[in-house]
Amino acid sequence: MCAQAITQWEYYSLRPPREETQKEASDPTDKLNELGADGWEFVSTIEYEDGGTKYLVLKRPLETGTEN
Repeated sequence: MCAQAITQWEYYSLRPPREETQKEASDPTDKLNELGADGWEFVSTIEYEDGGTKYLVLKRPLETGTEN
């Protein structure tokens, strides 16, 4: 049997930018593309209890020897 390396992940949470009313989120595409170019992958959202997105959660493989 071959031993497989376990992938370790690091996570990043992004608060969606808000419009002037602070009630509607702006389109985060530019920021997500910037993060994607750095190896981040969108994986989930954290929602407010009454609805709406509070955070976008991204992950990428943790580089060996990287300190948090």
